[in-house]
Amino acid sequence: MTETADTQPGWLAHEELESLRGRMPVLYVQAVPVRVDEAGQVTHVGLLLRATPDGSFQRSVVSGRVLYHERVRDALLRHLEKDLGPVALPRIPGSPQPFTVAEYFPTPGVTPFHDARQHAVALAYIVPVSGDCQPRQDALDLEWFTPEEAASPQLREEMTGGQGVLLRQAMAHVGHAP
Repeated sequence: MTETADTQPGWLAHEELESLRGRMPVLYVQAVPVRVDEAGQVTHVGLLLRATPDGSFQRSVVSGRVLYHERVRDALLRHLEKDLGPVALPRIPGSPQPFTVAEYFPTPGVTPFHDARQHAVALAYIVPVSGDCQPRQDALDLEWFTPEEAASPQLREEMTGGQGVLLRQAMAHVGHAP
């Protein structure tokens, strides 16, 4: 899960967020950006490259919290713009349906998803984007992979916290099971 400071109403102060994380699950959205052909088949999958606090690098999907009084669709749009830029042109339906729900626990092994900071529930979506994507915020790069490359174990190993499992599920959902 990624975090960035924001000044919108509904954003919690660091101390408030840490207090809540220890007492209740936090709702997130995650988006796997894809390019599709004219038939709607996935041709490429976009993954962000981020630096971690320990100086290593990891691949990730677009991810972020849903703010108080924010619709899930609006949270998806906000995080896609924040990570991919204002002209990514995501195509999100009026009533988006997640392809899966990922439950992140602070205790490893409860599910394949792990976030040491919190218990989080993430609604995960596959989102076609058609515009120019430029990584922003804390993302260093955005790289496009074929579905076959995205389904590879080597690429999934570059992802932490279970996001490799999420990517495998996304690829299976669009017909590219490893």
